[in-house]
Amino acid sequence: MKHSFWNVMTKQSMKELFLIKDTKANQVSYYHLMMLLLSLPFDLFYSHIILISLSLHTIIHFNKNSIKTVFMWRTVALQAVFFVTLISSIYTISPAGASTQLGLDIPIFLFPLIFCFNPLDLKKYLPNLLLVFALGCTVTIAYLYIDAFATARYYKLPLLSIFSPAFTNQNFSEPIDMHATFFSLQVAISLVYLLSRLVNERSSRNKIFYAICCMILAAGIIQLSSKSVFVALFLTINIGFPYFLLEGARRKQFMLIASSLSVLIVAVILNSHAFRERFLTELKQDFSKTIVVQSVEPRLMRWEIAVDLVKKSPIVGYGAGSETGLLQDKYFAQKLYNSYLHKLNAHNEYLSFLIKSGIWGLLVYLATLIYGFRMAIRKKDIFFLTFMMLISIVSLSENILDVDKGVMFYGFFFSFFVFVSTQKEKLEIQLGKHKYLRKVATNHEFAPSSL
Repeated sequence: MKHSFWNVMTKQSMKELFLIKDTKANQVSYYHLMMLLLSLPFDLFYSHIILISLSLHTIIHFNKNSIKTVFMWRTVALQAVFFVTLISSIYTISPAGASTQLGLDIPIFLFPLIFCFNPLDLKKYLPNLLLVFALGCTVTIAYLYIDAFATARYYKLPLLSIFSPAFTNQNFSEPIDMHATFFSLQVAISLVYLLSRLVNERSSRNKIFYAICCMILAAGIIQLSSKSVFVALFLTINIGFPYFLLEGARRKQFMLIASSLSVLIVAVILNSHAFRERFLTELKQDFSKTIVVQSVEPRLMRWEIAVDLVKKSPIVGYGAGSETGLLQDKYFAQKLYNSYLHKLNAHNEYLSFLIKSGIWGLLVYLATLIYGFRMAIRKKDIFFLTFMMLISIVSLSENILDVDKGVMFYGFFFSFFVFVSTQKEKLEIQLGKHKYLRKVATNHEFAPSSL
C-alpha cells in the first residue's frame, strides 16, 4: 500500500496537477479545493468566497444517497467544537460575543458536510492537493524574503539585519497580514509533505527541486519564529517521520541526517541574537511572574488570571464569546495594561475551553484530539500526525480557534485527513465492454472510469 502510494506520487507531472481525468463536477470540486488551499496564507476574504462557492457547488450536485454518511461518529467528532460553541451560547453572559464566535466556527461545521456530500476521491487527489498547497507556501515564503531584502535595501540596512527582530516573527509575516504562528502551521504541513516527496523521489532533478523548496520552508519556519510550531515540527520530523515512512537502513540514515541538521539549526538559533532572544529569552519571560519589560506581559500571568476565572465556574464556564470581556476586567485590575489595551485572550486553547464551556467543553475538545491521534497512528499517516501534533502543541500557547485562519486550518485539514483515512479504496475498471461486472462493481464500491 505504502509503496504503491509513493509510486503514484512519483509518476505525477505538473500537467496532471491541473488537468485531471474525472467527471466535470469532480473537476470543479478539485479546482475549488486547490484554490482554497492556495488562498489560506492570504486575506480571509478569498478563502471565504471559495468556501461559499464550494458549498453551493456541492449543494447543486447533491446526492441523497450520501445523507447516511452524515450520521457517523467521524462527522460528530469533526463538528464537535462547533456544537460546543452552539450549546454554550445558550447560557452565555455575552450574547454578542457568542454570535461572533458561532459565525467564526461555521467552517468547522461545513467542511465535514462538504466532504460527506461531495463524491470527489480525496485519497486519490491528496498528493496533488498537498503538493499545490506546499508549493504555494514555498512561493509565499520566497516573496516574504524578497520583500524583507527590498525593505532592508530601501532603508540602507545591512543584509544581516534580515535576521534582526525587525524582520522576524510578526514583522516577517506582516506583508501578507497574517499572524506568524498561524502561517507557521501551514508552512509546517508543507515542509513535512515536501520532505516526504524528497526522500521517496528517484529523479535527481526533482530531488534538487524538492530540496530547495524544503530549505526555503525551513528557513521560513525559523524566520517566523513560532516556538510551539518549531517544537511540534522537531518532534514530528525526528521521531514520527522515520517510523511512519521509512524502514531498515533508510530509517537509520534519515534519523542520523535529521538529528544532525536539528543540532545545526539549534546552533544557528543560539548563535543569533535575534533568534536566541525569540526562542529562549522570550520563553523564559513567558513563564516568569514579573514583567521584565513594560510592553511584555508573561503568558503565565494571563494563565493564572484565566485559572482564577475557571475556579468560579468550572463545570459549564461562562458561555461562548465571554472570554475576552472577562479577562479585560481582570487585566485592568492586575495592571496588565498591555493585555488590556490589546484585548488579549488567554493564549491557551485548553484554558479558553474551560472559561467558555467549562470542563465538559474541554473534555469534548480533548476527545477530538484523541480521536485524531488514534486514527493518524493507526493509519500511519505522517501528514495527519503532523497536523495533530501542531494543533495539540500550539493549543498550549494560542487560542487557535478564536482566529479565522486558525479555524480554517483546523476545519479544513482535520476533515480532509479524517476523510482520506476513512475513505475506501476505489478501483478503476472499464465496464463499458463488460456489463456483467456492473453489479459486482456496485456491490464492492468500485469506481467505474467509463460506462
